[in-house]
Amino acid sequence: MQYTYHLLVGMMKYTTTSLAASAAAALLSSESAVAFSSTNLGVSRCRLSSTSKYINNISGSIQHHQQHTSTTLHLGDFFNFGKASNEEETSPPPPTPEEEAAQTGYVDDEDPIEKIFGVFFGKKEAEPMGMKRFGQERFPEQYPAVLDEWADPVETDDREMALLRPLLKNTNLETRGLRLTYDANRDGWDPVSFHSKVDKQGGAIVFCTTRAGIQCGGYNPKGWVGYGEARGSIAAFLYILGGKHAASGAPAIKLRKVGGPGLAQMDLPESGPSFSPDALVIPLGKDGRVARSKLGSYYERLPDGTNSLFGKDSSVQLRDLKVYHGVYEEGEYIPFTDAEPFALY
Repeated sequence: MQYTYHLLVGMMKYTTTSLAASAAAALLSSESAVAFSSTNLGVSRCRLSSTSKYINNISGSIQHHQQHTSTTLHLGDFFNFGKASNEEETSPPPPTPEEEAAQTGYVDDEDPIEKIFGVFFGKKEAEPMGMKRFGQERFPEQYPAVLDEWADPVETDDREMALLRPLLKNTNLETRGLRLTYDANRDGWDPVSFHSKVDKQGGAIVFCTTRAGIQCGGYNPKGWVGYGEARGSIAAFLYILGGKHAASGAPAIKLRKVGGPGLAQMDLPESGPSFSPDALVIPLGKDGRVARSKLGSYYERLPDGTNSLFGKDSSVQLRDLKVYHGVYEEGEYIPFTDAEPFALY
């Protein structure tokens, strides 16, 4: 009985000690949790404080930027929508049409009608299907003669060729060597001799000198073939070397073809050079050395209204008559060496 009592008392002490230990452990765990929660709360408060300061800094920056970039709108700003202000840095200039064509393969020099078509068919290519576009640099004789630009000398020119060379600016003969194909004093003052020397040789420049000393003539882009046709060209022109009509410093005065390209040259086998039916006609044959001129119908008049290359005279006697053609290599293509029954240029 006594043994049982002591056993019960021991069990009660052990249980009490266990309960106390458990309670102490629970209390310690609770205090740790509280301390941990307090620590987390402090960290959270610290992070919240830092975030608040960051937001305040951003807000201040935005307000500062708005104060320095705000502008006042005016009525004209409606038409400048999307354009940079004068205070902002200007953008680099757009590329030139040549630069854009080199970079993209397209050109941007269209007129308004071409731009409208471009909306539906795309931008105009610089070289469609590999073919270069039509232009004055490649086809100069599809345009009227230039009046205020002069060709540079060519090394092979003699003294007389050097007088004529400046006139050939923007022609097929501008940089090509010249050769004297017909000299009336050498070859004869008759149509047969003339055509035997000049036919099918391409474009040429005619040079004549009157007995009064006037040096004049004309450029025939299509040359002669002797088939009795009228050969048209908008690039044809007449000229007078020097004299009172030439601008200051200019070697000559040039008179353009007017009224379109038609009848620029009358290519008649029974006649010498004839620039239109009347502008500069040198019949040769029975008329000998006679030259006639009447300006206004097919070629421009002189600036003072004079309607003859020879001033007050409509007909004169010539001292010299020469024709110069371009120099072509053997086998090289010579343009305009056949008839042009349907030519529109």
